[in-house]
Amino acid sequence: MRATTDADVRRVFDRMADRYDSQMLAWERRLFPGSREWAVGQARGQVVKIAVGTGLNLPLYAADATVIGIELSERMLELARRRVAQAGLGERVELRQGDVQRLDLPDGVADTVLSTFTMCTIPDPPAAAREAYRVLKPGGRFVLAEHGPSSNPVIRAGMRLLEPLSVRFEADYLTRDPRPYLEQAGFAIESVARTTRGIGFRVLAVRP
Repeated sequence: MRATTDADVRRVFDRMADRYDSQMLAWERRLFPGSREWAVGQARGQVVKIAVGTGLNLPLYAADATVIGIELSERMLELARRRVAQAGLGERVELRQGDVQRLDLPDGVADTVLSTFTMCTIPDPPAAAREAYRVLKPGGRFVLAEHGPSSNPVIRAGMRLLEPLSVRFEADYLTRDPRPYLEQAGFAIESVARTTRGIGFRVLAVRP
């Protein structure tokens, strides 16, 4: 199974952008109900959303949160900008084209870094975790909703069989466990909840 590159990810998401919302929400209803809402509900203060995508999270934030959304795919970002305009969120949301593995942000700028179904497609997830750590203030939280290797061995084996195809066509690593990346970056993991036969992960981690 070959490693993906930034170019692979950009190409995949540029191609699927116009159908992303319907596909993603259908998967979430089946496998991860409430995970997106849970993640956004943990966000406080200045939020950095890594891989903001089409902006599905943006209407869900509390009124006192401000958001910087970073996205590699320009087509996804166009749709996110449209969502911001339609929802009247321009005063609270800033969208930038960029690479979450190399954030163009100063140290210690964020109270919360948020990742919803993102680490599975980033070519270098340890780099993204290190960047999340860098831009967080001490005491800031990394909030993550993700899929990963099922705790059910039969389901996990099936995920591994499908993974070469999901990586090739969707740049999606089905069996990445997000927790080691956070720990290696220096985060202290506060809590982990597993959902849907252990496929879903809800993780809260803090920068000491």
